[in-house]
Amino acid sequence: MLKFTKMHGLGNDFVVIDAINQHFDPQPDIIRRIADRHFGVGCDQLLLVESSDLTEADFRYRIFNANGGEVEQCGNGARCFARFVQAQGLSKKKQIPVETQSGLIVLHLEENGDVTVDMGVPNFDPASLPFQRPQTRDQYELKVDGQSMVIGAVSMGNPHAVMQVEAIEDAPVQSLGNLVTHHSDFPKQVNTGFMQVINRQHLRVRVHERGVGETMACGTGACAAMVIARHWNLVDEKIVVSLGGGDLTIQWAGGGQSVFMTGPATTVFQGELTESF
Repeated sequence: MLKFTKMHGLGNDFVVIDAINQHFDPQPDIIRRIADRHFGVGCDQLLLVESSDLTEADFRYRIFNANGGEVEQCGNGARCFARFVQAQGLSKKKQIPVETQSGLIVLHLEENGDVTVDMGVPNFDPASLPFQRPQTRDQYELKVDGQSMVIGAVSMGNPHAVMQVEAIEDAPVQSLGNLVTHHSDFPKQVNTGFMQVINRQHLRVRVHERGVGETMACGTGACAAMVIARHWNLVDEKIVVSLGGGDLTIQWAGGGQSVFMTGPATTVFQGELTESF
């Protein structure tokens, strides 16, 4: 039997597994079966809690998309990770440094139940995504299906392409998002964000995530949209980003400063997987 916890951050849902006190081999076929919403538990991502070999980190945080592929970062998952290790008695700290594939992040547990995540400094270097462009620009032209569009590109520990739309409800998230996500200029694929600017303190965002499709919320996608909008001088230093599942507060002072994301993390249920998994 394998114990797990089902959690979500604004509807972006996860299966969280303690791989410190029990063995779990994250094979892609097993992850796909667990993530299946008809024959498994169902989730956007599977999160693993592991021990870290780094002296400056308390845990290692690993993220697997529903297609079985491992990815570098997940902001909504990071908040759930913090609440999980606290609820399971793995940590009593209010500030938890965590190793990820893209570097160290720090999770802050707030008194009201929210979690603030230091998401690190955004990286606009095209090579960091990777994105096949020779130099860094605030905006890029991307040709998709015979048409030209303007995007911003940034790594928040994972790659994001962001475009502005007039009405988020009408954004072609599935069709256009899928084309951008698999565009040949992004050799490792990219998460595609659509943002509507409500005012200087408020964005609305939808994200097509690589390996998943559109989710109800994407924490790194919210951060990416905010920093691109701030680069384009469309928003202030601290704003609310509204996603399908609810709101996040994102703060970024600009320059070489970290992005801070604050929002909820919710436990849905706990269970055990049978040996057939």
